[in-house]
Amino acid sequence: MIRFVDELEDGFGWTESERMRRTSHAFGVDARVWLIDPIEGDGVEERIYALGEPAGVIQLIDRHNRDGAALAARLGVPLHVVPGSLPGTPFQFLPVLRGRWWKEVALWWPERRILVCADALGTIPFFRAGDEPAGLHPFLRLKRPLALAGLGVEHLLVGHGEGIHGEPAAAAVQQALRTGRRRFPRWLTGIPRIVRQRY
Repeated sequence: MIRFVDELEDGFGWTESERMRRTSHAFGVDARVWLIDPIEGDGVEERIYALGEPAGVIQLIDRHNRDGAALAARLGVPLHVVPGSLPGTPFQFLPVLRGRWWKEVALWWPERRILVCADALGTIPFFRAGDEPAGLHPFLRLKRPLALAGLGVEHLLVGHGEGIHGEPAAAAVQQALRTGRRRFPRWLTGIPRIVRQRY
């Protein structure tokens, strides 16, 4: 079961009710629609076509297969896995991690000040230490993705949880990057709470 979130002038998101709250997004650019790390859900395709004609599916992390390939095939559009660039779009792709077992980029739409992170940042309790509005993935707290710093984000959209909008978005990103490493012990002490909590 999904519900729609992150309603924007140029797009929308949808999230599932399961524990890890996988969240996907769609952006309309010149009547063409780009899907970001999509999952299937009732009403999603209708919302996509209301934005415009599908143009492509973008997978921001190599292990986030989700339903991207199936949706791309059904909609008749290409699947772009961890792209370095996407000519003809307003999107930039910022490096998060490029290792043998984990390749990830973040999508940055400068004109709209929209940052989309797959696993680099999240807003569900699994990612956050204490009262953080958004937290780095635990494995990235010691190797922070500094390419995400100083962007002046107005919309932080994440692959797990609802986004953060307006002035708090930039502050959330900067706080996560600035304090992520030193708050790692606090994240560790919160594991029992995370395990017990249903979110």
